[in-house]
Amino acid sequence: MKIDYKKELNPSQYEAVTTIDGPVLVIAGAGSGKTRTIVYRLAYLVEQKVNPQNILLLTFTRKAAGEMLKRAENLLERRLGSMHSGTFHSFAFAMLRKFASALGYVNGITVMDASDAEDVLKNVRDQLKIGQKDRSFPKKKTILSLISKARNKELDLEQVILKDAFHLRNYLEDIERIYKEYQVFKQKHGLLDYDDLLFQLERLLLEHEDIRDFLQAAFQYIMVDEFQDTNLVQGRLIKLIAGPSGNVMAVGDDAQSIYAFRGANVNNILNFPEIFNNAKIVKLEQNYRSTQPILNLTNQILAGAAEKYPKNLFSTRNSKLLPQLIRPLSDLSQARVVVQKINELSRKYPLHEIAVLFRAGYQSYPVEVELNRAGIPFQKFGGIKFSEAAHIKDVLAFMRLIANPADLLAWTRALSNLKGIGSKTCEKLYNAFMQGDNGYIEKQCQKNKQLRQVLSLIDALRANQDSPARILDEILIFYQPIMREKFADDYPRRATGLEQLAQIASTYDNLDLFLADMSLENPDPDGNKLKEDTLVLSTVHSAKGLEWSAVLIIDLVEERFPSKHALMDHEELEEERRLLYVACTRARDYLALFVPDSIYNRYQDMHESALPSPFIQELDNSLFEEWRENYTGTLAPVQNKQPGTIPPAQRQQRQQRPEQTNCHYCIHKIFGRGKVITHIPPNKYKVNFPGVGLKTVIGDYLELE
Repeated sequence: MKIDYKKELNPSQYEAVTTIDGPVLVIAGAGSGKTRTIVYRLAYLVEQKVNPQNILLLTFTRKAAGEMLKRAENLLERRLGSMHSGTFHSFAFAMLRKFASALGYVNGITVMDASDAEDVLKNVRDQLKIGQKDRSFPKKKTILSLISKARNKELDLEQVILKDAFHLRNYLEDIERIYKEYQVFKQKHGLLDYDDLLFQLERLLLEHEDIRDFLQAAFQYIMVDEFQDTNLVQGRLIKLIAGPSGNVMAVGDDAQSIYAFRGANVNNILNFPEIFNNAKIVKLEQNYRSTQPILNLTNQILAGAAEKYPKNLFSTRNSKLLPQLIRPLSDLSQARVVVQKINELSRKYPLHEIAVLFRAGYQSYPVEVELNRAGIPFQKFGGIKFSEAAHIKDVLAFMRLIANPADLLAWTRALSNLKGIGSKTCEKLYNAFMQGDNGYIEKQCQKNKQLRQVLSLIDALRANQDSPARILDEILIFYQPIMREKFADDYPRRATGLEQLAQIASTYDNLDLFLADMSLENPDPDGNKLKEDTLVLSTVHSAKGLEWSAVLIIDLVEERFPSKHALMDHEELEEERRLLYVACTRARDYLALFVPDSIYNRYQDMHESALPSPFIQELDNSLFEEWRENYTGTLAPVQNKQPGTIPPAQRQQRQQRPEQTNCHYCIHKIFGRGKVITHIPPNKYKVNFPGVGLKTVIGDYLELE
């Protein structure tokens, strides 16, 4: 029984499915039935008497390829076992294994997994005798990640380290030596790593015209899923296999290209019509997920993109409920308002149908504390969970010793950060303290100045009975150098997490209460599985491909969303816009955008006015309901909003942004050396600290060069 394609598909899907000659680019807007289109096209090709073995389907996960193949088989009621489907890397491996001898691999090819590659790196590093006594030297996993990023982006290793891992710049020469020897080792022993597969396949096709012709004849119909996520070499491989005017269908959405940090290059999809002759473009704009008011808002977000395929998402799901723009008084009160809104939504939706999304993992820390306090179960995807982060546990251990010197676990956790202090010494010190054996403690302090320093600090802080925020500040002065060495690989990210902890601490007056709230655990034994009746916290990157009935997006202010780095880079800022589009289109029925009015600056112990995200400032007021937190902690609707895209108060705020000053440099005792971007009269400076990002700091804390 033949499939009635016109009945099963909307007009745009039907056009994409039935156009099988020549290059086709399908721009599939969020929630537009992309997978359905691919599945029906597979079925259509087979019904048009195309031999399944002449079809190549490339995806980014084996699971996605398997599901598409299975659905097509169910439609056709037959097996398609001879069809080639899988990831780029699995296809490359299959072809390289088939033609290994053409590249000089007379004994076949051996592909290393990540663990094998890390072991080879360690072997090379040991042979070169690099960083043997340096505890801060980056781990093998970090080095491999930097090498992989450089290869996927096709940049020099130096460019990647200076841009994405500036805190490791002092090790650049050593890492480059390791990389060079790593390449030599692989070639000498006939080994390939994950990234080699793609580049070696490209080499095979470029150097052997006969093999290229063979593959072009074998795979007459090529389909590529998530084309916006392809990197440069993947884009070139598609052209080599398909030919300049081959039957290739690329499916993707330029507006969902959010993986540049992995090497994805949005230009592959933007330049498709230039790469493939006479390419046809089909747009899937009917959305089957979200209500029309949500789509109206996302359409305006996309309208501001510099380069794009114009599209207008529409839905038959009409609703009178507009997205809500919620203005908490500050980023500190935002968490409380979020939990208040979750409690309200949970009366309508089960918890697993509600998600809180954020740009970076650390941004959810205050929300996690509030959820634990309210007894609302949650699971987190993307970033380290607050209660599981090692550097957070370290700092809290020092604070626990101030509150309770008899806490053995805190003794062990805190003092094991000191050089020369192991678990046995920790236990002996603890026993000596409990028994009043000051002689033993003094003996250890004479051998270890750092031990004397920390014990004196803890005694002084316990005697002063300062606020949690003040105690934390003193501990961080001691702990920051330890963390810089202990977690050299990702120090900037962890430093940002500690700033978030300091903001949380500033809301407490009592140390015991603060520690109790920090210690409340939210058990999550099945962290990687979506669980029933459990709220979802997720970074936007981890949320791609998922959907919920209600979505709340937090921290929509400059330097948080978009990120600090993106504000200084046009391409990154464009990707941040796409990231917000992805976040908003996860919502089916309810969407809330949280824009705090102020951000707490712990160095000056004050709240600073926050600028709404530039993407929020572009939105027309008619697209959302605006609610503000009042000083009683409740939300009230904003009445009589002025028409136009930027509310007058915000427009004035934008106009009063300080002009850039003549750039010079400064020194900060924690963040190090940075470039002064802006002087904010009378005595504040906006400074870009490499590896840490943009900070606003009072001049008294800076040594200006």
